[in-house]
Amino acid sequence: MITPGYRAHMMNEPPGARPGRRLRLTRRGRLVLLVATTLAVGAAVLVPVLLMGGESGDKKTSTLVITEGRRASQVYASVDKALELPMGTTRNAATAARLRLPEAAKGNPEGYLFPATYPINSSTTPAGLLSYMVNTANHKFTGDQITAGSERNGMTVYQSVTIASIVQAEADTPTDMAKVSRVVHNRLALGMPLQMDSTLNYALNRNTLDTTHADTKIDSPYNTYQRKGLPPTPIGNPGEEAMNAALNPSRGEWLYFVTVAEGDTRFTNNYSEHQQNVEEFNQNRADANGKGDGDG
Repeated sequence: MITPGYRAHMMNEPPGARPGRRLRLTRRGRLVLLVATTLAVGAAVLVPVLLMGGESGDKKTSTLVITEGRRASQVYASVDKALELPMGTTRNAATAARLRLPEAAKGNPEGYLFPATYPINSSTTPAGLLSYMVNTANHKFTGDQITAGSERNGMTVYQSVTIASIVQAEADTPTDMAKVSRVVHNRLALGMPLQMDSTLNYALNRNTLDTTHADTKIDSPYNTYQRKGLPPTPIGNPGEEAMNAALNPSRGEWLYFVTVAEGDTRFTNNYSEHQQNVEEFNQNRADANGKGDGDG
């Protein structure tokens, strides 16, 4: 199995480049898992996703961990499981609940189900839990610094959350997040399509390492190969590090990036150099597959 974190983006090939099957890796399996040391949202440590039992008065309490980057559909499934409800219950509740979402969201909570640890007990309802998540996101994503950072980048706060969701899906460290954010901002400024595999995966409701030429032709507003600009909504629920990166991208002229090996993500504005990096990535992957560690 390829180590999670490898990714190759063959973005914006020059005219005349030959299309073909493009091997890329998107963020898979690398979950930043948050559990608060108390039931308060915020003070977090890295632990597996779990429910922790406890007692509060006459009600048994547990905590539900929502990890960074999870999509709304995944959050709904986690809530259904935690509350021992039929699958689809929380999704239906999200449609009916009066969540305090920004107007630009048009009722879609994607991006605003903030990753954190939430207390649950026998009286917890899906609507109440979703409201808790959205209210937490509103607390994290509002304020003068957030507004000023968005305006500085020529964005609305909702657009910044959308960028943060892409950054969350594409990078694993704060440093790389800030660089990926710069790639996004640079491409937007130049009118280039983002060409992010993470948005294609969202459109196809999957998580995969490979993207084919046919995938890049699908008809979807989330196909950032075919459509310029940001996707219409976030593609997951970002955490604070990703949001900070969206607001404060690194300085650089990068337009391409590829992770050739774990911990070795290379950013460049030179397409030929990027192609060389992609070849190294492909060779690393072929070597891993030859040792029996492929996706098989």
